[in-house]
Amino acid sequence: MRVPGWLLRHRVTVEPYDGDSAYGPTYRPPVEVRALVAETTKLARNREGVEVTSTAQIIAEPGLDCPAESRITLPSGRVTKAISVATHSAPGLPVPQSTEVMCE
Repeated sequence: MRVPGWLLRHRVTVEPYDGDSAYGPTYRPPVEVRALVAETTKLARNREGVEVTSTAQIIAEPGLDCPAESRITLPSGRVTKAISVATHSAPGLPVPQSTEVMCE
């Protein structure tokens, strides 16, 4: 069971992080994604396990290509970066599968 489409009321643009170059971070082409966005402050852990502040949380369909450090444009127009990405699934249980992204 996937997260219901009617819950994904927002559109965000994700530019998946592709690595670093001599000129800074590089990103793959942008993709517009349907999502549910909450711009609230929460504590999260980054890739190194350090506690940081997340100012936006995104719920999207499973399989979202959004590694940590990806650039994300929120519905408000604010550009942020992904801190962490979690895939939620529970095979055999009646709960929706989704991808959760914590943003700077």
